[in-house]
Amino acid sequence: MLGSVAIQRYDVEHMFVLGIDPGLTRTGYGVIESSGPTEKAVAAGVIRTDPAQRLGERFVELARDLREIVAEYAPEAAAIEQVFVNNNRHTAMSVARASGIALLVLSEAHLETAEYTPSAVKMALTGSGTADKQQMQRVVAMRLGLPSRPTPADAADALAVALCHVQHRVLNARIS
Repeated sequence: MLGSVAIQRYDVEHMFVLGIDPGLTRTGYGVIESSGPTEKAVAAGVIRTDPAQRLGERFVELARDLREIVAEYAPEAAAIEQVFVNNNRHTAMSVARASGIALLVLSEAHLETAEYTPSAVKMALTGSGTADKQQMQRVVAMRLGLPSRPTPADAADALAVALCHVQHRVLNARIS
């Protein structure tokens, strides 16, 4: 006699996730809609600030534009690429500043926010923490059903961060 097997079903709610690839000159953003096993791109782009402007003005502009994106797309969750410390201290500092502004805006909106390192995003999407930009863009396009690789790179990275977050939510729901 065969015993009965209980099959557990893991429902993942329908949600919009905002991904952010921070930078002071260019901040990539991507909004994806996730509904169970289906994910699709809703919006992606880049917020640009003028390096000739005063630093404070750039902060205000970045915060204002991020608030507009949050208001327009009303995401339920957000994910941001963690600051990567490289050899260029100036670049790392400007990314850290942009990241702080993004985290402030997301916190003001009371969004569940997660941070992922670049290698964690690459690992989640490709299985390799050292995947190159082209490979990442191909995977993002495939997962989101896009006809071609998303560009510019900052927007593609933001979509990848959002996909990484959705994937982590699914795994965490299964573990719980």
